[in-house]
Amino acid sequence: MKDLIVLIVGGSGGVGASTAKLFAKAGAKIILAARNRTKAEEVALEINNGGGDAYVTDVDVTDSTSVFKMTDDVIKEFGKIDILINAFGMGIIQLLLDVDPRKAKEVFDVNVYGTFLVTQSVLRHMATAKSGKVVMFPGILGKAVMKGSSVYSASKFAVTGMTKALVDEHRRSNVRFTLMYLGGIDTGFWDSDLIDMRVQRDKMLSAGEVAKAVYYACSQPGSSVLNEIVIQPDSHQMV
Repeated sequence: MKDLIVLIVGGSGGVGASTAKLFAKAGAKIILAARNRTKAEEVALEINNGGGDAYVTDVDVTDSTSVFKMTDDVIKEFGKIDILINAFGMGIIQLLLDVDPRKAKEVFDVNVYGTFLVTQSVLRHMATAKSGKVVMFPGILGKAVMKGSSVYSASKFAVTGMTKALVDEHRRSNVRFTLMYLGGIDTGFWDSDLIDMRVQRDKMLSAGEVAKAVYYACSQPGSSVLNEIVIQPDSHQMV
């Protein structure tokens, strides 16, 4: 992992921040891309104070100009992107008839269009370099469904379908993809007023546990790829 260039989009959040810290300890150069620059800079400062190597860049994943600038800036500064970790997303758990259409559009803009934009912009460089790893987070609701997940699952099933198609598109590009089907992670996801359900966060997965799984997936030797990982707390098993 030493000196690999790891771009974590959503690097200010719980999973993104924990993953950044773990990869940095292994010697990777970390670029934290986020809309909330202040939070991303706090994560970068902690990494750098601990002897790591982290940088921050702004991005709005729903804005193509912002996404392309992020990618171009990273390539100009570091010359490549070895690993892309799409650790961003917007949650909504509400019955379909209760969903504000404007919020539904926002969820699709971030989770689907944003994932498309970021992945496309980085894949252009990875395909040219014929090397790279991409980690996607459809979550367990991108593999199974539950009451209230109609809009969110629709957005996350789209990420699953997109990624599986990309596997076929990039077999000759030596770009490898991993789908993280994770359920019940104790992060700020559950603080949103768009989540209409009671949860027991003390029984959920921790962001640190998830980071270890991401690291394991990205540490596979060149001849192998970990296509899918499913991790759920005992209390939340769906599949």
